[in-house]
Amino acid sequence: MDKASFYEQVYQVVALIPKGRVTSYGAIAAYLGAKSSSRMVGYAMNDSNKNKLDIPAHRVVNRNGLLTGKFHFPTPNAMQNALENEGLKIMENQIINFKQHYWDPNNELDLEK
Repeated sequence: MDKASFYEQVYQVVALIPKGRVTSYGAIAAYLGAKSSSRMVGYAMNDSNKNKLDIPAHRVVNRNGLLTGKFHFPTPNAMQNALENEGLKIMENQIINFKQHYWDPNNELDLEK
């Protein structure tokens, strides 16, 4: 699979993350059958912000609920503000009650792609 088609698949999954929920780079990679490619998912998310794609990139965080991608948004607080506007609480760049808000595409979506 080439980089462009992988990125497009990442964006298709990210577009399905419900409002008020978050997922991780690794969960997206695993769903796409590329378990060791969480870093590539991060690159795709960074690219989505550069290209101003209309996907909820703010809903993708690291496996511990940290807002590791926040510096790829227009302002350092934009990611946190977007999540807080959806009802999540953030303290010191980490989602409070992360597991409660976690959305795993492997459990939520039909595995037939």
